[in-house]
Amino acid sequence: MPPKTILLIIDGLAGGGAEKVVLTLAEAMAARGHAVTLLLLRAACAYALPVGVQVETLVDDYTGPLRRQTEIARRARQLDRWVRQHFAQQRLDLVIASLPKTDRIVAHCPSLRGRAWHCLHGAISAELTRKRGVSRWLKRRQLYQTYHRCKLLTVSAGLLPDLHAACGAQPAQAVTLPNPFDFAAIRAAAQAPCPLDGQPFLLHVGRFHPVKRHDRLFEAVKCSGYQGKLVLLGQGAPADTARLQAAAAHAGVADQVVWAGFVANPYPYLRAAQAVVLSSDFEGFGNVLVEALACGTPVVSTRCPYGPAEILTGDLARGLSDLTASDLACALNAVLAAPPQPTAAQLDRFALDNVVSRYLALADAEGGFTV
Repeated sequence: MPPKTILLIIDGLAGGGAEKVVLTLAEAMAARGHAVTLLLLRAACAYALPVGVQVETLVDDYTGPLRRQTEIARRARQLDRWVRQHFAQQRLDLVIASLPKTDRIVAHCPSLRGRAWHCLHGAISAELTRKRGVSRWLKRRQLYQTYHRCKLLTVSAGLLPDLHAACGAQPAQAVTLPNPFDFAAIRAAAQAPCPLDGQPFLLHVGRFHPVKRHDRLFEAVKCSGYQGKLVLLGQGAPADTARLQAAAAHAGVADQVVWAGFVANPYPYLRAAQAVVLSSDFEGFGNVLVEALACGTPVVSTRCPYGPAEILTGDLARGLSDLTASDLACALNAVLAAPPQPTAAQLDRFALDNVVSRYLALADAEGGFTV
């Protein structure tokens, strides 16, 4: 395959599943000899930058009146100037935008509108759950303007109908590609010592956000009768942490919870845990489920929209539960008693080389464009 010019655009690298996916893709594409540029739209970086990738930051330093109200149009013009400056008369073979604000900016950028792929990592309907009245109408309008007639990538199949149901948008093209995982690197990183090696514990990985439903997790642990620790890898604003501490106390599991915070290498925890548990209302994909399985650790998850049920197939589906604490507790006990084992085929579909090849096939199919 001839070398390609690839541009990946993301709001920042403050920490999260989508950010890890973009970094993994960038490094793997560069390792194949392609010219990869990673453009950050703000100076936030909690991860090591990928080898062989050109990383640029486009900061918005405007401080004038109506800064927030004019942000998308202003930043779209800024991005357009940057793209024309850096890729003047040069063919761009593949452009991928990730995260909602990035999508909005790219959708308004003249040189990229209708040409870039927008990658949905999460459920759009989740952005509407707490909005009512005019605020909800404005958000649906914004989503429609961003995604209607766009080129859309989704990390799980259910995200496309979710988008249409949320705002009525119909993409011009839509492709589902799962998130990629470097299993060899994950397993190597998992061999590092874990602070809880030799101790029984369950693990939850995720930011302290209401959609993750830590309250359901705490109640499920109490209902299950589990006696070990419950480790939380994640962080949030002080108010979110206080809310979770109160929920743990209310469920009667405060003494079991270990607040481990954000760690650069979570894989030793994934290896050492008795099980990894997700209790979410929504998961666009559920990276930690695949990562845990790669480490040989059983997983339990709510059967939430949309990713977990696409990952936990076959015998692994015994780890899926309804969206209640009692059913999550039952699934947890069942998996701990008889952990299901993934087949090679169940993991291979997420293997880095396989997924990257599918991404690069998009560039081959379209032939690129000049700005």
